[in-house]
Amino acid sequence: MPAAFAAANEKYPEDAFKQKSDGAAIKLLYGKTAEPSDKVKMDAPEIAENGAVVPISVSTTLADVTSIAFLVSENPNALIAKYNIPAGTVPAVANRIKMAKTSNVIVIVEAGGKLYSATKEVKVTVGGCGG
Repeated sequence: MPAAFAAANEKYPEDAFKQKSDGAAIKLLYGKTAEPSDKVKMDAPEIAENGAVVPISVSTTLADVTSIAFLVSENPNALIAKYNIPAGTVPAVANRIKMAKTSNVIVIVEAGGKLYSATKEVKVTVGGCGG
């Protein structure tokens, strides 16, 4: 179990990471759906020349952010990463993700007990998941 989850005494969301659809992964992680919000800012390329290394970042002006998750709709497993955001931490995360093919990238921000999202289609010219 990763140290971040062990330190928070939270069970690693193994089942969520096995889900094929973004909706199923979000439901297992949070038990509810997200609403789109212009307060969630995602920076992702329009076109990723190599799906093995797609830079994605997110920031938000929402208060009381407790987690941020990245999902890719068309990947073999939709959930890419989930970050727990400790109180007093700037709610901004960046990562390089793998994408199998052109797909929607979804960012979920949990703030004040509610879920907010941003979605962007990223076109992939060479797949990064064996494609």
